[in-house]
Amino acid sequence: MASKAKTDKTPAKADDKQIKVDKWDGSALKNALDDATKKVLIEDMGYEESHRLMDGRLAICTLSVGFAMFALAWDYLHPFPQSRPVLIFCVTSYFFMMGVLTLYTTLKEKGCFLVALDKDKAGIDPPNVWTFVSQVKRYDDQYTLYATYVDAKTKAVRTANFTKSVAQFFDVDGNLCSDYFEVEVRKLHSGLSSEKKHK
Repeated sequence: MASKAKTDKTPAKADDKQIKVDKWDGSALKNALDDATKKVLIEDMGYEESHRLMDGRLAICTLSVGFAMFALAWDYLHPFPQSRPVLIFCVTSYFFMMGVLTLYTTLKEKGCFLVALDKDKAGIDPPNVWTFVSQVKRYDDQYTLYATYVDAKTKAVRTANFTKSVAQFFDVDGNLCSDYFEVEVRKLHSGLSSEKKHK
């Protein structure tokens, strides 16, 4: 995918660990750019990452495994066929929870990889929320990053995005040129921030 990248791109900052991926693996390229976005927002800008979406997924998975473990323990204490009604209930519940998990990831998470909280320095107002979703279509080199800003006071929601070829951010060896990508992320962020200040 990134075969057209220029070889004269400057390397990432010296104190950063160089990120290298298989340039023909779309998922690896997407994940590397997602991680780079997290670094800009969390480490560089000082936002706090919210794990609410992941916690919801873990809760659903934990409950599903709980049904499976309970069925296993019950069958051990009350061998089949005595355990049959409980096994039927637990198996049915497990597959029901898998359906819930699918709906949760599809309708709630919607491909979101980062929820960042912009907390009020005075600690009075609730935090503003930044949500980031990315997309790379199969057999495509176009990386799209969507940003959504939710104002905690007015509940106003604003969105912005950019689409760039992954070849602009990786060299021919698959090394991420983080400086180039960071510029795009900051432009996306500042665009929404400026809009926020002028309204």
